[in-house]
Amino acid sequence: MELVEDASWYRNPIIDADVPDPDAIRVGDRFYLVASSFHRAPGLPIFESDDLVTWTRIGYALERNEPAAWFALPRHGAGVWAPSIRHHDGTFFVVYPDPDQGIFVVTAEDPAGPWSPPRLLLAGLGLIDPCPLWDEDGRTYLVHGWARSRSGRKNVLTVVEVDEQLTETRGVAADVIDGDRLDGFRTLEGPKFYQHDGDYWIFAPAGGVATGFQAVFRADNPYGPYEHRVVLAQGDTPVNGPHQGAWVDDGDGGHWFLHFQDRGVYGRVLHLQPMAWQDDGWPVMGQAVAGGPAQPVLQHPSLRGAPQGIRTLARPDDFAGGIPSADWQWESDPDPDAVVGRDHGAWCDDALTLRGSADGGNVRTLPRVLSQALPGQPSTARVDVELVSARAGDRAGIAVLGYSYVWAGIRIGEQGPEAVVAVRERDDQEERVILRVPLIAARATVALETDAEARVRVSLADGDARFDVDPQFQATEGQWVGAGVSLFAAGRYGSGEALARFRGFDITMGDA
Repeated sequence: MELVEDASWYRNPIIDADVPDPDAIRVGDRFYLVASSFHRAPGLPIFESDDLVTWTRIGYALERNEPAAWFALPRHGAGVWAPSIRHHDGTFFVVYPDPDQGIFVVTAEDPAGPWSPPRLLLAGLGLIDPCPLWDEDGRTYLVHGWARSRSGRKNVLTVVEVDEQLTETRGVAADVIDGDRLDGFRTLEGPKFYQHDGDYWIFAPAGGVATGFQAVFRADNPYGPYEHRVVLAQGDTPVNGPHQGAWVDDGDGGHWFLHFQDRGVYGRVLHLQPMAWQDDGWPVMGQAVAGGPAQPVLQHPSLRGAPQGIRTLARPDDFAGGIPSADWQWESDPDPDAVVGRDHGAWCDDALTLRGSADGGNVRTLPRVLSQALPGQPSTARVDVELVSARAGDRAGIAVLGYSYVWAGIRIGEQGPEAVVAVRERDDQEERVILRVPLIAARATVALETDAEARVRVSLADGDARFDVDPQFQATEGQWVGAGVSLFAAGRYGSGEALARFRGFDITMGDA
């Protein structure tokens, strides 16, 4: 498909960075979107848009994962799985699963917050991907899926009646769709519950994260029986596994479908498809809206005709007031002692002063790590790093962090400060040091350049000296998430806490 050069058209993905398991709604003339956050905190990022194309993060619906003692360390693959967002009777509801605990609810009058503490609606192992529906008869239902890793079952969707405020169940849960009975269906999950023209609709993907497709199910009763159609698949496009998302009406008679595509190291990137309801009552999506096949569009005229904005999530940060911006998430629950405040002598108002983790030698296991999503296009992340503490073994730097990682920064060696570049592949027992160069002072400017194939090159500058390093490292995804651009500090067990200062974080798109 030849791409049209027209500023009033948008290009997919609309966010070329990790926005896992998106769900969205319209309230008035604004659109709101929520996504999975897994082990990272704050969790449940909330985005706002006025055109469905350009999205701005306005906050988080979850301050931390609970229980706090468990999530004080990174719990990769755990925490918040696919959530849903709805607006009912003046209140915003986000319903989310923790597959090891059950289904939780948080509420707010304003989507920017504050949000209520999470309350448990439905306890159980392996309950995932919940979505509520307030129907036209004044009853409220919840649909959810199952994770075999916790419950021993999958490929099944279940409906249970709940009270209007989503505080308790009412009645007995019933399995309404069994993917094992449908030809070609496996890993049926991620349901979204709607009512349209009097019918009950469940939009749900199947086929797996990287290889799946989008189906819709229709019944005249919330408990079925449901008939179905497949409405979106990869076809002959480069958009693998297009599925799991949200139907949104735009308030002007138009309909749209937001979904993800799994891009591996870059995570589950966000796409926007046109959608329409046919005369036979079924929806069509993507190229099928204009009479083509049921596959994604790569570009399309935008809703408002406005030029498309930035298509990534990572943002520069000058650490105003000595704190990280809302664009960062911790790799574990936030530790109130991690960021050094004004009442400490090492505090600086134009820098982030980070009190480091006890170091077991693996950045992936450190709790006091701040991350932003790695952009899905070539980029360069740069930051000034300074080790304020000076004990042997203390280190601080910037990393591209997934199952494998590369980090570059400062470490205090036995002879004093040194610039270090090190790599740890997923199955390595320890880091492999690529560069170790003595420094006069424990500070340097560090840059990580990531190309279109997620290969990473490193540069370190100390005054007039500059070191350019190719560590022969290709970034990898994490568990259910894309790679992150991460800041960290750490010190040897038993030697006291390392203290590091970061200034002027910048990230630019394109090759450096």
